[in-house]
Amino acid sequence: MQPKLTAKEVDFISDLMNLEESVAKKATFYSKTLTDATLANEMKTIACNHAKRYAVLLGLLQ
Repeated sequence: MQPKLTAKEVDFISDLMNLEESVAKKATFYSKTLTDATLANEMKTIACNHAKRYAVLLGLLQ
């Protein structure tokens, strides 16, 4: 059983989720627009990592 989160903690997690989502979207966009395959793949990896962190944070709120 997860402990109850305070309102401040929920706000903090929500802010982090917004940042993770934003960075994931930007990295995905860059991965599609970069012409260098190595950089494009690196951006895909970065986007995936941020999406995973977003999912972990979402799990804390559920």
